[in-house]
Amino acid sequence: MLARPIALAVGILAGVTSSQLPEFAQQYRQRLGGAIDALQQVMAVTAEDAARNGLDVDGALARLKGSSDPLVAAQGRSLEEMREKLANMRAQRDAFAQSDEFGRLVLFLTSADPDVVRGTYEDFEPAVPATAEGIVTALLGGLAGVGLLRLIGAFLRGLWRVLVPRPH
Repeated sequence: MLARPIALAVGILAGVTSSQLPEFAQQYRQRLGGAIDALQQVMAVTAEDAARNGLDVDGALARLKGSSDPLVAAQGRSLEEMREKLANMRAQRDAFAQSDEFGRLVLFLTSADPDVVRGTYEDFEPAVPATAEGIVTALLGGLAGVGLLRLIGAFLRGLWRVLVPRPH
C-alpha cells in the first residue's frame, strides 16, 4: 500500500538531488575562472618583479628556491606550485569550452580541482534545472532512486522469508 507513494517520493527526491549536478558543475566553472584570474595576477606580479631584477620567471623561481633563507625558498616552491596549478586550471577551462553539455559533466566528475570543488560546495546555491543536462540528470537520478529502493525492498523481502518461515 505504501510502497508506491514511498517509491514516488524517493524517485522525486533522487531526481531533484541529481538535477543539481549540472548546476554545481556550472558554478564550479565560474569559480574556476575566478581562481584562474587570481593566479594570473600572482604570476603577473612575479613576472614583473623578475623583469625588474633582470630575470625571467624561471630564473626568479630558481633563485627563490635556491635561497639559503628557508622562508624565501618556501615562497619559491609555492610560486612554482601556483604556476603549475594555473596551467592545469587553464587546460581544464579550455577542455570545458571545447566540450558539449554532457562532456562538461564528465570532465567535471573526472578532473575537478579539489580546492575549487570545496569552495564551490561552500557557496553552492541550488537551482531549478532548465537545461537538457539538468532534465536528463533529474530523470536518471529519479530512476536510480526508484531502482535502488526496489533493490533494497527485494533484499529485505528475501531476508524476511529466510528469517521468518511460513507456517505449513
